[in-house]
Amino acid sequence: MSEDSTLSIQNTASDFQDASELSLDEIRSILEAIMFAASEPVSLKQFSQIFESVSIREIRRLLMQLRDEYRETNRSFELVEIAKGFQICTRPEYHSWIEKFYTRQVRVKLSPSALEALAIVAYKQPATRAVLEEIRGVNSDSVLNSLIEKGLVRIAGRNPGPGRSLLFATTDEFLQQFGLKDLYELPSMEEIEQLLNEAQND
Repeated sequence: MSEDSTLSIQNTASDFQDASELSLDEIRSILEAIMFAASEPVSLKQFSQIFESVSIREIRRLLMQLRDEYRETNRSFELVEIAKGFQICTRPEYHSWIEKFYTRQVRVKLSPSALEALAIVAYKQPATRAVLEEIRGVNSDSVLNSLIEKGLVRIAGRNPGPGRSLLFATTDEFLQQFGLKDLYELPSMEEIEQLLNEAQND
């Protein structure tokens, strides 16, 4: 190995400081930079793998400081807890302007039948295909496959009962697409019915 190569490796290694050598302000800035660079929500566990000497509790506290700072300075973006992680998102009042900028729709579009099946999986999970078809009254193979391809539904194992049929559940992508922190924030059945009616009218 040449002297230049050795020097390059040493310089690269020195770019990474131990978290114990960083101030809390520096750690908070790094957390912010990671979220700006990430295309998906970042979990506390993922952050803790970067800062091994910093507790998850301390990381959450620093993230809450960032959230409060954005609110107090009236920024156009905010820090939200979504899909079991944290993400920097634009504030709702700017969404219409962003839609004008983008020429494509980011959200996954679903048919009424897909929305219906997704709602059943969300509220009955883990749900078998038989439960889904019993409620819908029709074969649900194609709509289930479509939801799995879109990343909204996953296979969550097998039913321990007779037949060991597959179990289906929603994914983190489902939470992200619908702006939910976790499954406890699922809308009421009335809101689901309203979504279905709007989709049918469209």
